Amino acid sequence: MANHKSSIKRIRQTEKRRLRNRYYAKTARNAMRALRALENKSEAEAMYPKVCSMLDKLAKKHIIHQNKAGNLKSKLAKHVHSLA
Repeated sequence: MANHKSSIKRIRQTEKRRLRNRYYAKTARNAMRALRALENKSEAEAMYPKVCSMLDKLAKKHIIHQNKAGNLKSKLAKHVHSLA
């Protein structure tokens, strides 16, 4: 166990951040999964900007890498445009 007050505080902060980051990442993953499951093109086109926004926010906060966010958005856009 940590002996310094500052390291004890750092452990508390890190745990809070880890849980918050995990929540936002999981929420975005579920949104992507829901978007991929859609069959209706109009619904998918309406949901796509919201999912992209979530990914951009994750990248901005360094929860995921910018390039990963770009790759995911590209794949989702490809999926949305392929719907009939």
